[in-house]
Amino acid sequence: MSTRPFRGSAAVARGAVTPAQLRGPRFRRVFTDIYVRAADPIDLATRSRAAYLLFDGRCVLAGWSAAELLGSSCGPADAPAKVLARGGRRRSRKGLLVHGDTLAADETLSVEDVRLTSPLRTAYDLARWKSLTDAVIAVDALAHTFRFAPDDLLSYPYAQFGSRGSAKLPAVVRLADPLSESPMETRIRLAIVLAGLPPPTLQHPVGPFRLDLAYPDVRLGIEYDGRDHRTQERAMRDLNREAYLTRAGWRMLRFRAAEVHNPKRVADRVARMITAR
Repeated sequence: MSTRPFRGSAAVARGAVTPAQLRGPRFRRVFTDIYVRAADPIDLATRSRAAYLLFDGRCVLAGWSAAELLGSSCGPADAPAKVLARGGRRRSRKGLLVHGDTLAADETLSVEDVRLTSPLRTAYDLARWKSLTDAVIAVDALAHTFRFAPDDLLSYPYAQFGSRGSAKLPAVVRLADPLSESPMETRIRLAIVLAGLPPPTLQHPVGPFRLDLAYPDVRLGIEYDGRDHRTQERAMRDLNREAYLTRAGWRMLRFRAAEVHNPKRVADRVARMITAR
């Protein structure tokens, strides 16, 4: 059985499973008649593919779903799948948002036989639909992956200023920076900038290393301390890196996830360190 979502009725018709097996512990239902194996995580990518299958492909994945399958993962892990479908009779439900919209032919593309909004259209939609922070995170991630300038959103040929959320576009574009390499880097940067502090330099080189965010004038580096830093191998590399940066006169501020989600704490720590340096 595929690790991807499958239509239960079709699997029963092929003789791959029985109705009783579908109701048993080996499988989990995502949406009506759409299942995955019990061992498979029901994450955003899975929910999105399940939603596409639910509509028999007569839809386009958009928003966080499109960003996820485009390889620019930047949405919340528990985000519902987002579907654009014209004239569809299905409604939004838990884990699924359904909206109607009209898309031009060049605003969509296919990834592994799933139809998605294009990178620029996805960025345009998320910039309008989401909070300022989430909008900038989305634009940063998509612009970084697909190498377009955030300013392109302002001249997007299908942009309709006056549509829902379009008034936010200039603010989102002004704050976006495609040099950001992760949503957490963007969150840290926004916490700093929105608090009125000077914007840090992104991906600043120091010898053989690069700092996520930096204030070169005071030799202050700022980085997100994610889970990947806690493996033994990564910890050893980080110790060597820290020793090099210390010898070069740099001080480092590191933030874990709980701190990053507290923007005031981030800004206060950075402000104190800038003043001290």
